[in-house]
Amino acid sequence: MPNVSVYNQDGKATGTLELPAAYFGVKVNAALVHEAMVAQEANRRHAIANVKTRGNVSGGGKKPWKQKGTGRARQGSIRSPQWVGGGITFGPTSERNFSKKMNRKARQKALFMVLSDKVANDGLLVLESFTPPATKTKWMATLLAALPVRRTALYVTAGSNPELIRMARNVKQVQVVTPNSLSVMDVLRVGSVIFEKEAIPAFAQVYRAAHVSKPKTATATATARRAKRS
Repeated sequence: MPNVSVYNQDGKATGTLELPAAYFGVKVNAALVHEAMVAQEANRRHAIANVKTRGNVSGGGKKPWKQKGTGRARQGSIRSPQWVGGGITFGPTSERNFSKKMNRKARQKALFMVLSDKVANDGLLVLESFTPPATKTKWMATLLAALPVRRTALYVTAGSNPELIRMARNVKQVQVVTPNSLSVMDVLRVGSVIFEKEAIPAFAQVYRAAHVSKPKTATATATARRAKRS
């Protein structure tokens, strides 16, 4: 099972911790991680560009000139695409959907892979506890300066902690998340991942619960109906 160093809030190593191999000792599959990364970025994408087709442009209800006898090309509306101020043909619209579907187990496996890669490259560390004397940004900056963090860090807390979020809000080098909101891109964007010691079992509990199969209520209901009819 993989081992990581444990630090106190003064930045001193106090020992090591054995992590669950099912989540932090997974062999990395670069193709699966790339698929999860592309899917997450695509699902965040929103269509902004939007043009009007000839059906959306106002005006042009009257035929500009009669069909024959003028010597000019026949026209039905001044809002046709070939006219200045007319509609656009095959232009981008805000109705485009860029989302990509990825199975839940595959997404979770990709998350375990990037976390395992951080462990293998000494990019993940465990913090015993963090009890600052006041809810101030300077204490978060002091913590990051004391720990062996590579440029940027992802701080994983065991549960919702509004005070910790306020402390880290003005520190560009750190982002605070909970185990159930952790994502592949969160881990890939940072140099180091800081897990609170209590966040390790919380993380395992979240994904252990996710792997529990749901009861087949529909099958049970159908069986009960057949028994009632008989």
